[in-house]
Amino acid sequence: MLDEETDAEHGLSMTQIIEKLADAGISAERKGIYRDLGILREFGYTVNTIQRMPVEYTMEKTGLDLAELTLLVDAVQSSKFLTQQTSTRLVKKLSELASTYEREQLSGRVHVDGRVKSQSESVFYNVDAIHEAMRLKRQISFLYYKYDIHFEQTIQHKGEPYELTPVHVAFVDGFYYLVAWTDRHEDFVRFRIDRMRLVQVSDKAAARNERIANYDLQDFSYQSFGMFDGEVIRAKLRVDPNAMDVIADRFGTNMNVKELKDGAAEIGVTVRKSAQFFGWVAGTDGAVTIAGPKPLVKEYRSWLKKLAKKP
Repeated sequence: MLDEETDAEHGLSMTQIIEKLADAGISAERKGIYRDLGILREFGYTVNTIQRMPVEYTMEKTGLDLAELTLLVDAVQSSKFLTQQTSTRLVKKLSELASTYEREQLSGRVHVDGRVKSQSESVFYNVDAIHEAMRLKRQISFLYYKYDIHFEQTIQHKGEPYELTPVHVAFVDGFYYLVAWTDRHEDFVRFRIDRMRLVQVSDKAAARNERIANYDLQDFSYQSFGMFDGEVIRAKLRVDPNAMDVIADRFGTNMNVKELKDGAAEIGVTVRKSAQFFGWVAGTDGAVTIAGPKPLVKEYRSWLKKLAKKP
């Protein structure tokens, strides 16, 4: 009763406690309740009093407080990788950790217009299977699909399961990705985990080599755009003064900055060259431009011209 119906702002008076127990078919009197409150305190529960008329009793929560629950509910409701059904179920479970008064504040916390939710319920089970394979140092097998022009799910790899060594699980741009090693191509490959089907831990031992052992997911995350791969290059960017927040959000703040005469900044960043990187630069509407090296500038301009010619 104290756990579900009280919090820091709302308590129950002695009369209310007696009445609620009576409604549950339990006969109680004040001395017995005082004794029970004392036993709760002996077992480590923090039972406080709110000095009102009459005095109210409240129990301090030992788990997540309202601010922490609110943060988790917001994250769940705005996550793209969760289906609407899963999102609703998780929010309900989180709300059960709050008092009845706090639940009203958690209801309908975030509304994200146009947010496309995942269509797959399997992401949790897929991630769990992948981590199990990594723990056992085994490979995994799975089917993988993409959408065709009719938005029909089309199984890739000629309908055959992939058999790969899982290396890392990454959360990028709202989705879970698997980074895996393929013996066939002797390189890393990446898959959206919510598009994987029939994920199973294989009997085959995981591949082991120096590249897998030295794989640095953090470096890849800073260098790549989305989970798209590409040649690692050192790029020089010219950044307008009012666009430094864009750089900080994307690359962090631990970098050397050269201030130019016109007030703009010049910075060097390591990126993976790809159409997604060019698209990110173009999307800043000139606030960020590629200043070097010259071959990269030339390639970027060629990419823009080619893009402009497309119907």
